[in-house]
Amino acid sequence: MELHDSRGLFTIFFGLLLFLFVVSSLWRRRSVENRKAPPEASGAWPLIGHLHLLGGSQPPHVTLGNMVDKYGPIFTLRLGVHKTLVVSNWEMAKQCFTVNDKAFASRPKCVAFEVLGYNFSMIGFSPYGSYWCQVRKIATLELLSAHRIEMLKDVMESEVKAAVKESYNVWLKNKNQKVETEMQRWFGDIVLNIMLRAVVGKRFVGGDDDGESERIRNAVRELFDLSGSFAISDALPYLRWLDLDGQEKKMKRTAKELDEFYQVWLEEHKRNRKCGSNGRKDLDLMDVLLSVVDDGEEFDGRDADTTIKATCLVCITIHLSFWKKALILE
Repeated sequence: MELHDSRGLFTIFFGLLLFLFVVSSLWRRRSVENRKAPPEASGAWPLIGHLHLLGGSQPPHVTLGNMVDKYGPIFTLRLGVHKTLVVSNWEMAKQCFTVNDKAFASRPKCVAFEVLGYNFSMIGFSPYGSYWCQVRKIATLELLSAHRIEMLKDVMESEVKAAVKESYNVWLKNKNQKVETEMQRWFGDIVLNIMLRAVVGKRFVGGDDDGESERIRNAVRELFDLSGSFAISDALPYLRWLDLDGQEKKMKRTAKELDEFYQVWLEEHKRNRKCGSNGRKDLDLMDVLLSVVDDGEEFDGRDADTTIKATCLVCITIHLSFWKKALILE
């Protein structure tokens, strides 16, 4: 009986020691993390964090600048469920993007890049990993080389000449009247045609099919607007199924329309390759990708067609983003 009681006391004592050890370890770990963690801005609300501070009358960059004055060059915010690090010092930025660049090499996952970017297949918006490294290597060697850029000079020159000629023809038809040209749209048409010709070998703006040209313009406009807009489900992912702001519905509609264009162009390029017309010198980027990527090849679970369409789409998106406000969307 006494032996049984002593064993029970020993078990309780041992369990108490184990409990105290675990609690002490967790407390020390939390203390170390708290010492290393940058300060968090005050004013956070439950569930939404600091989102209400960034949605006021002031632009977000002004609000963040005021926070820098208050909390210093590095602090954290809670954007819904996501903890966000804010850095405004060049020395700390150097630590993030040079010394510890791999830790910051990935990209945040948001609904826009998932729906519009073929499930994070666009290289500019895909997380850092094997897929990103593979596609980046292809893009660097085959698409962004000095030789490829040199080949685009003829495309640029021909589009500028075509735009000037079209303007001149309009003036000839109305030489007895004053002719006005909207320069923002005029430059935007040139840029859009250059990129479409370089990527998929097509020229739409100013072409014969004005209806299809306008559809492409609208789809690109929607792509820019939706990819840069805020979606509630990005900050509060558990509310995504409700689609409270209707953003995901718009994204799916735009993604479907863009995919229809790219699928038609891809099938056309495949037919041309089978006919042997890919031996021409003026190969566009889709031709180059088809020659590099095998038809049955997979990239981290993505089929070849998805990789090609996503890469072509991101090439157009990145280049046109520099002209967004001034040329295409205004």
